[in-house]
Amino acid sequence: MARRGGFPGMPGNMNNLMKQAQKMQKQMAQMQEELEQKTVEATVGGGAVTAIVSGKKELLEIKIDPEVVDEDDVEMLQDLIVAAVNEALRQADEMVNGEMSKLTGGMNLPGGLF
Repeated sequence: MARRGGFPGMPGNMNNLMKQAQKMQKQMAQMQEELEQKTVEATVGGGAVTAIVSGKKELLEIKIDPEVVDEDDVEMLQDLIVAAVNEALRQADEMVNGEMSKLTGGMNLPGGLF
């Protein structure tokens, strides 16, 4: 007599596990689409430089206060830009990780899995 549900030799709750995995996969795809539409903004140097990054971790915009543009000190401006972009990317990571933890219910999944 064949067992109902599951794969031969597997417990019957394997179907439930597979259904849950498929549901989570759909939810993750939807969340990724939503995250692509969100942005984070980081400002450094007291408003001197602002970087805007998408949830896909793409740099969308750099804003530079004209008062900080000093041809004799280009290195400072470069450092501010790097700091603003890195902070915006860090915030984007934080946003993505926060949304993922909502979806996974706080499961400790291996880093880089998503």
